[in-house]
Amino acid sequence: MYLSPRHAEIIQMAKEAGRVLVDDLAAHFEVTPQTIRKDLNDLCDQRLLTRIHGGALFPSGIENMEYEARRKIAADEKEAIGRAAAGLIPDNASLFINIGTTTEAVSKALLDHNGLMVITNNINVANRMRVYPSIEVVIAGGVVRGSDGGIVGEAAVDFIKQFKVDYAVIGASAIDHDGALLDFDFREVKVAQAIIANTRHVILVSDCTKFERTAPVRIGHLSQVNTFITDRCDIPSVRKICTDSEVQLIETSRS
Repeated sequence: MYLSPRHAEIIQMAKEAGRVLVDDLAAHFEVTPQTIRKDLNDLCDQRLLTRIHGGALFPSGIENMEYEARRKIAADEKEAIGRAAAGLIPDNASLFINIGTTTEAVSKALLDHNGLMVITNNINVANRMRVYPSIEVVIAGGVVRGSDGGIVGEAAVDFIKQFKVDYAVIGASAIDHDGALLDFDFREVKVAQAIIANTRHVILVSDCTKFERTAPVRIGHLSQVNTFITDRCDIPSVRKICTDSEVQLIETSRS
């Protein structure tokens, strides 16, 4: 596969940093952002990079590194989303928290709460919250996914179905403009669906880069959640779904 010198250098930069951003590349190569966007689209078409909002990721063969790279994407936005979600959850509540870097940001923001019962299929969340005596942590059983510490499979689904909780904090790998909530792993989708079905108030947390992504497995629909927290939503069809379905939309960058 032939790569131009600029394309080869972009790949190397992405490999070293985990991701590259359009504006940074445009300044580095002294070309327009439009030129860089075309470069990134070409490289993504060849599956050498994975497109994200404002740039691209290097698709490492080590999945754990991919997850760590995702933690760094929109990190400030995720932190703000986490604080907003935590603000909706009172002390002495029961809640589910599922897999994802944004849901982990919510768990971090909940550490000053008292009397919480947290049920999770996310080992990272359990490890963070278990040391706080004011929070009871219950962890699902099942297959531990090596890429991100998520617990998936039928055993996890059956475990979740034992509960009926006050709140759920869920994420999605992608949000389609028609409101579909999407993920990559059908086993995780089954767990997320069980969480939605056994919760009184569902909080979806996702930064705006998820509007630019796609994934093959359907979790459900935006209309099934009660509150959607994001940094910003510039998609008219998504905003209309929130209005029509009485989903509370919270945009942290506009609050």
